[in-house]
Amino acid sequence: MSVATAGAGAGATLHALAAAEAGLSVAAVASRTSQRATEQAARAGAVACTYDQLPAGADVVVVATPPATHAALALAVADAGATVVVDAPLAATLADADALVDAATRGAPLAYGENLAHAPLVRAVLELAGGLGPLRFVEVRALAGRPDRRDLTDPSWGGGATLDLATRAVGVALLLAGDDVPVQVAAALTPDATADLDAHGEVRVRFRSGLEARIEAGWGHHEVVWDLQASSDTGVVRAELVPTPSLEHDGAPRALPLGGAGTDDLLIRLGFVDQMRAAGRDPSQLAGVELGRRALEVVCAAYAAAGGGAPVALPYTGPRDLTPIELWRR
Repeated sequence: MSVATAGAGAGATLHALAAAEAGLSVAAVASRTSQRATEQAARAGAVACTYDQLPAGADVVVVATPPATHAALALAVADAGATVVVDAPLAATLADADALVDAATRGAPLAYGENLAHAPLVRAVLELAGGLGPLRFVEVRALAGRPDRRDLTDPSWGGGATLDLATRAVGVALLLAGDDVPVQVAAALTPDATADLDAHGEVRVRFRSGLEARIEAGWGHHEVVWDLQASSDTGVVRAELVPTPSLEHDGAPRALPLGGAGTDDLLIRLGFVDQMRAAGRDPSQLAGVELGRRALEVVCAAYAAAGGGAPVALPYTGPRDLTPIELWRR
């Protein structure tokens, strides 16, 4: 099985490295510029190509371009017959996310790149949380340094730290909530000091059962942090993925799960390798694009709530053709 990447930035590079570690060959790299495609292809031992040449003979194509380009590119590649993994966030607008979900419903081979769903520690938390009874509180944190990529800190990306980091964290919260339905979102966003974006966001999601989820995401932190916890009336489970892997159940340490959770290899620890292994062996194990749309819906509602200064009800009924940053500015 072979993989091609649409994009030559950090996201595409991570997926290419993970694919190689999962035993898949990297066949092609496409980028907006031939120079970037050629440079990245040389590092991966692949051929450089243009977007319209994809899938370039590959069985799986990872779309890791700016979010506004995800839908059109993913749909075109899926029409060519390759399995398409769309990196998070699924799209820049809910209208584009709707188009991807509609296509998948009709049978298009589209999947969502929620790598944390494949992370050994996240899977362990999901299993332990399933034995806690009805959950009352979920927290997921994603903190990192400010990105040095100009496109990611440009408003055309569609949003700042909350879109970039919280989207995956929201996906994990939704997985922990299971069949529970989110009904309301409140949020507070902190503007970036040097760009017309948000540098930090705190998102609170209320579910139909009364479950509350808190998602914190931010740029500008000295240390990268990815952690999560879930609690019920009878117990709590907590895990830290970065910086130091750990797993606790009711305050007592648990053995780290097999599959690399204790390794220094972040590609394994954050689920990228297992995600690409699933893409090559059995794409049905990948997250569906519906999860990507649900996560984006919460994020869009969060930007709208922060801009309006009041909670926003779900399902979201606001404009579906605006990016999160545009919803915040309104």
